[in-house]
Amino acid sequence: WFRKDQDGKFVWPGFGDNIRVLKWVVDRLEGKGEAVTTPVGHVPSREALDLSGVELTEAQLSTLLDVDADVWTEEASLIPAFYEKFAGRLPAALWDQHAALSKRLEDARAARLAAE
Repeated sequence: WFRKDQDGKFVWPGFGDNIRVLKWVVDRLEGKGEAVTTPVGHVPSREALDLSGVELTEAQLSTLLDVDADVWTEEASLIPAFYEKFAGRLPAALWDQHAALSKRLEDARAARLAAE
């Protein structure tokens, strides 16, 4: 929700509209909210968010909901340096999660390249 457009402005309309996302989270917990599986987890489907009264273009909604595997791969590459600051005190499960994330991102990138 903190993504910016090409002009450097936040795409999401504002802090007060975060309740729309929280509603989706509650819907998910109750087994009703639709989601799209991505390499980084589940994100709301376009239809799952109550966007009544919000003026978002399709491009803006894509910016908010789409997962760019290249961008996330770059972000994920920064995690090991942070983890290493904990000098062996970090639970192995966090390293395992990072490895699994990296693998999902690699698979998504390979699938995109194969489709091009």
